[in-house]
Amino acid sequence: MQFYQRLRDLREDSDKTQKNIADHLGILQGQYQRYESGKREIPFHMVIELAKFYDVSIDYIAGLTNDKRGLTVSSLSDSETALINSFRTLSAQDQGRILERIDFLKGKNSF
Repeated sequence: MQFYQRLRDLREDSDKTQKNIADHLGILQGQYQRYESGKREIPFHMVIELAKFYDVSIDYIAGLTNDKRGLTVSSLSDSETALINSFRTLSAQDQGRILERIDFLKGKNSF
């Protein structure tokens, strides 16, 4: 998905018009329309302002993630984060062993 598509989707989801958003950014509606259609690149400071306005991450606007909170904010618990960090320190072979054990445990609990 192109980032300008995200801009339009965010605006429509919040029931705003292009003029509403342009006014918020302090620009003309036609200028904002060109950003939203991909005809003109939106300045980074405006992307930041829109992320704040919509309460989403810049990563989300850029299409790098589908999580509105972004790549740097996680819904993982502290123990889940610690588990992932520990997993990343293992060799590829040991990571494979861990994944095999997880598959075994998941199968064991499916009865």
